[in-house]
Amino acid sequence: MTASIDTHGEKRILMIAANPATSPVTGWPVGFWWAELTHPYWVFTEAGYGVDIVSPKGGDLAADGFSDPQDDSGYSAHDIISLGFKMSPSHAGLLEGTRSLADVSLDDYDAIFLAGGQSPMITMIDDHDLHGFVARAYEAGKIVAIVCHATCVLLKTKLSDGTLLVAGRTWTGFADAEEKFADDFVGQKIQPFWIEEEAGKLGGTNFVVNAPFKAFAVRDGNLITGQQQFSGAAAAEKVVEALGR
Repeated sequence: MTASIDTHGEKRILMIAANPATSPVTGWPVGFWWAELTHPYWVFTEAGYGVDIVSPKGGDLAADGFSDPQDDSGYSAHDIISLGFKMSPSHAGLLEGTRSLADVSLDDYDAIFLAGGQSPMITMIDDHDLHGFVARAYEAGKIVAIVCHATCVLLKTKLSDGTLLVAGRTWTGFADAEEKFADDFVGQKIQPFWIEEEAGKLGGTNFVVNAPFKAFAVRDGNLITGQQQFSGAAAAEKVVEALGR
């Protein structure tokens, strides 16, 4: 399946970020990951695309603490793109009062891009409305890009014929080795499941990973996936390659 290319007018990207939640594993507040939203946003706007940010349920968004460049942990202190986005009132305002997917027309966009974070493993994994939206975008020939933990939706997203979207496809997502590093870093189990481990149980699909925490994105037809938080821009660049500038 190939993506439909709009040769007239502005390309438009629908970025979907997870709604805030509380992890049943850690008890932490969880949300989207800053770099997985802001770095692709930068790539898209630099390419001249129009970008809308929405969420599955709508409302105000919140980011994972470790992804905040101002967090006391210093884990993402290097992320000046996210810092700039966060400190810009006009940009930060895009994360307030987001529209829900129910209020979005897929026809208005050339591609969708799902940002990851810790929340997707809680809020997106069983969100059948979101899975259906992703499947419709894919079957309409639009570019479907998903990064990091948001790729968990591909474990369950089925097409209209009942087959998994990733059947016969090559894709990536947060790796088991990265999950182990994260667990060791904080000294406890973080996620309710690991995407690579679950993908290995599916059969008929090709889940691949690169070195831990290195930029890595894969395109298979109109499906583009990125491995983790350092892969958001790489996945976005593949979207631009597919759609043109």
